[in-house]
Amino acid sequence: MTLAGILAILVQFAVVATIYAIFSLALNVHWGYSGLFNIGVAGFFAVGAYTSALVTMSPATGEQAQYINQVVALGQPFVVGLLAAGLMAGIVAFLIGFPTLRLRDDYLAISTIGIAETIRLIFNTERWLANGARGLVGIPQPLQGLVPPARYNWIYLAIVVVVLILVYIAIERGIRSPWGRVLRAIREDEVVAEAMGKDVFWFKMQAFVVGAVVMGIGGALYAHFTRAIDPTVFEPLFGTFLVWVMLILGGSGNNRGAILGAFIVWGIWSGTNVMVRRMVPVEYMAQAPYIRLMLIGLLLILILLLRPQGILGEEKEVSRLQ
Repeated sequence: MTLAGILAILVQFAVVATIYAIFSLALNVHWGYSGLFNIGVAGFFAVGAYTSALVTMSPATGEQAQYINQVVALGQPFVVGLLAAGLMAGIVAFLIGFPTLRLRDDYLAISTIGIAETIRLIFNTERWLANGARGLVGIPQPLQGLVPPARYNWIYLAIVVVVLILVYIAIERGIRSPWGRVLRAIREDEVVAEAMGKDVFWFKMQAFVVGAVVMGIGGALYAHFTRAIDPTVFEPLFGTFLVWVMLILGGSGNNRGAILGAFIVWGIWSGTNVMVRRMVPVEYMAQAPYIRLMLIGLLLILILLLRPQGILGEEKEVSRLQ
């Protein structure tokens, strides 16, 4: 393989890992800082991806119109799609937060994964909404034509890195503010926080919406990178489980750990794909995805047994920026 080919693979890896780092940061707001056991990351992932795709795509014509039967196709710029994705994910989080955020621990986890699956099944079965199981293809990419297609991923890598930096700075400032300290107090003991006069429900709602907005933006970035999405992308394994492993590995309660975990786990996920394809006989290739899943599961067990706090662990000092 040539040097150019190796660089192309590395850039593609970096783009996807950066997008997952954004998801990991968002989950860190929910779990790492607020104690919200959200197992429905894939739901906000899907809402953001479909929203941005529909807002930025142009109405289908010709042969494409026979394949794509979307209702909304506004042809808006990429930035508008990102903002719409975050806004829609935040609205969905606000609506489902009322019945779910009063639940605790396992019950919240069960309800969020159920809602995420419901969202995925709606996109899968309601063809009028976003073309059903066929999904959407031809999602536009920003700054296309600026460079040759073979080098476009460099442009998109710069875009996702800028978004990651902005999200990281925003979350850091929020967590190190009085608002963030209230969230951590609620995570540790809701009763004490409520006794101190804090409206526990509304603080949890704020954290839930903020994390969902970031997840929606991450979903939009993923959709514009792949240029095609369908409901299978948002299954719990790919849309939720991997993000949880990333956060736990890097260290929940630590934003730098969330980013580090995303790159490590995506590297393992991508590396095991190559390894399994080379080691597994062709007649057993249908079982290859399950081998990768087993390897990730073993990694998670080892993390929980050997270093439950993650690689970096939670930061104890939260007021350095104040």
